[in-house]
Amino acid sequence: MKSIHAGELRAEHIGQTVTLAGWVGRRRDHGGVAFVDLRDGSGIVQVVLNPDNEPASDDVLHGLRSEYCIQVEGEVTPRPEGTVNRDLPTGEVEVVASNLTVLSPAAALPFQLDDRSDVDESLRLKYRYLDMRRGRMAANLVARSKAIRAMRNVLDREAFLEVETPTLIASTPEGARDMLVPSRLRKGQFYALPQSPQLFKQLLMIGGVERYYQVAKCYRDEDFRADRQVEFTQLDLEGSFWGQEDVLTVLEKIAAEVVRDLRGEDIELPLPRLTWTEAMDRYGSDKPDLRFGMEIVDLSDAFADTEFKAFTGVLGDGGTVRGINAGALGLARSGLDALTTRAQELGAKGLVWMVVEEDGSLRSPVSKFLSDEERGAIVTRLDATYGDTLLIVADATKVARAVLGQLRLDLGQPTGHDELSFAFIVDFPVFDVGDDGSLSPAHHPFTAPASLEDLVNTPESAVSKAYDLVLNGSELGSGSVRIHDPAMQAKVFEVMGISDEDAESRFGWFLEALRYGTPPHAGFAFGIDRLVAILQGEPNIREIIPFPKTQTGADPLTGSPGRVDESQLEELGIEIAPAVLESWAAAEAGDTPE
Repeated sequence: MKSIHAGELRAEHIGQTVTLAGWVGRRRDHGGVAFVDLRDGSGIVQVVLNPDNEPASDDVLHGLRSEYCIQVEGEVTPRPEGTVNRDLPTGEVEVVASNLTVLSPAAALPFQLDDRSDVDESLRLKYRYLDMRRGRMAANLVARSKAIRAMRNVLDREAFLEVETPTLIASTPEGARDMLVPSRLRKGQFYALPQSPQLFKQLLMIGGVERYYQVAKCYRDEDFRADRQVEFTQLDLEGSFWGQEDVLTVLEKIAAEVVRDLRGEDIELPLPRLTWTEAMDRYGSDKPDLRFGMEIVDLSDAFADTEFKAFTGVLGDGGTVRGINAGALGLARSGLDALTTRAQELGAKGLVWMVVEEDGSLRSPVSKFLSDEERGAIVTRLDATYGDTLLIVADATKVARAVLGQLRLDLGQPTGHDELSFAFIVDFPVFDVGDDGSLSPAHHPFTAPASLEDLVNTPESAVSKAYDLVLNGSELGSGSVRIHDPAMQAKVFEVMGISDEDAESRFGWFLEALRYGTPPHAGFAFGIDRLVAILQGEPNIREIIPFPKTQTGADPLTGSPGRVDESQLEELGIEIAPAVLESWAAAEAGDTPE
């Protein structure tokens, strides 16, 4: 129905007769002659509708409205002098229509489809098929496709095999709640949708697939959070006879090719590598934004003999004193006090602020309680100069790092996404340590520890062979070297408090497979949506996903999740609990939100 795409027309096509098909964008009428921006998936070109050429009846020409789907035949001509549009790739030419056919009319639009209009997100999601015609969304979908193609190109060159894994599996909790699917044929039993293909890709390694990847749909029944989705897409990969560096090298190649294809930029390789401890000590986060400095500095030893009671008490309890140089903020006293309030909101007992005066002295409510040596150490350690604002937290190490890490982002994180800063975070702890000293697994139980001896003897400080890829302060994904030895796997379960019975009931089929000559293997998975969102400068992954859910897990387009017929529930052997039925009735009566 078209001989060329609208966005492909250039000056070399002048004089040719072409057939185009697409949608009516803007329409402008000038003295009886109408100019229409015809848009298809490739771009926009201006079409001239002159009634003297009789491209269609007067009724059709006058009735033409935004988003009518049309076909146009006409001659490509140069735009008249002074009307060339340098902002459009097709801006040197126009098509003078000799024939116009309306393929499909369009109803009145619920919102304007130009990117200049600010439209409520829920309305855009309800009419997502229209939202996709906007330039911004169309560009995002193209970028997503290009990113996935670039990933596949790299992995094909690296001899990976693309393999699909099941989406109806046994429930094996991996952190978030499983999305459950009831079985009609086996009433009272359930499948689960995969949170990740973790166990199946390990089975592929056991099965002799030495290099595996998949663009995988994953599902997690998580509590509502901004920028999270109950279903999302990740690139999942695994390799046999691999160690950590093998995985990271392939990830570097993927990152470089995706950035090159989407942004035309080359990133410097190898990517920086920071241990988890380094990242937490220097940036207060295991997903540090490295686009700016403002690193956290440990000042504890500078106050070993201090008489300032707020510091001596913390240090005596095993805490720490740490600070950042926030630069020349130029804040008044009210602004500085607001930073103290912010630090307290983040969990700190308080915040010490200091401003470097022109003579090198420190303006601060606590300056008089510090010795000259201590004030000098602060200025030297934080590399402070005139006008700089210095922020110090004295608290438990975990609290001080977290609070200063967030203040660092509040005050220093650049706006926009023009600069890219990738990094690998390695040597994660095996366990997260709670405030009461309790231990909880930081990763799934198939992650190999760096040392089994450390895991058994000092589990609170044991390190795993786990690693993350971060970009501009966001975690793109994570991976690890896997446990391939059944004896080690059993020991890890024991240390993690997973009984033999529990391990057998949850993972028995997988543990059986480990006993058949499992090769050493390692892998990774990262969120495609989040990577493309950052590269496109989008603050939310919903702008990258073709048909996303809202922040509350609802789909305004299809109305899901929704109720189903009683007959369907009967087939599945399911009854709705009376309390739920009562809440529905109350919602319908307007007594409470559903």
